[in-house]
Amino acid sequence: MRNGKVHTRGFTFVELMVVIAVILLLITMAIPIYQKTIIRAKESVLKNNLFTMRTVIDNYSYDKMKAPQSLQDLVSEGYLKDVPMDPMTASNSTWKIIMEDASQALNQSDPGIFDVRSGSDKTSLDGSAYADW
Repeated sequence: MRNGKVHTRGFTFVELMVVIAVILLLITMAIPIYQKTIIRAKESVLKNNLFTMRTVIDNYSYDKMKAPQSLQDLVSEGYLKDVPMDPMTASNSTWKIIMEDASQALNQSDPGIFDVRSGSDKTSLDGSAYADW
């Protein structure tokens, strides 16, 4: 205290509340954007995993003259290091396997995997089901 004057330092309660309100407003706008970014990243990984597995299934079928009977066949024959994870279900055992039609299979007595799809029952950002990709 000099010359009878009191100098206070700091912020008033109202100033602090305004700052907190602005911060909360920015956070509420950022969270949905962040969540969509995570979903887009998972969708990208799913597309990449599906492309890789479909390519590997085709290569296996061409090389062996028969389609694989399971995804584990692709691993045991060295076409994949491991069965990739479905990012929508967070598991590598939930893939939906589509088997060949026996009449159109390379080896008609032993039809194998024709296609693979996600086992998720969720819908993508574009409105299509992940199981239809």
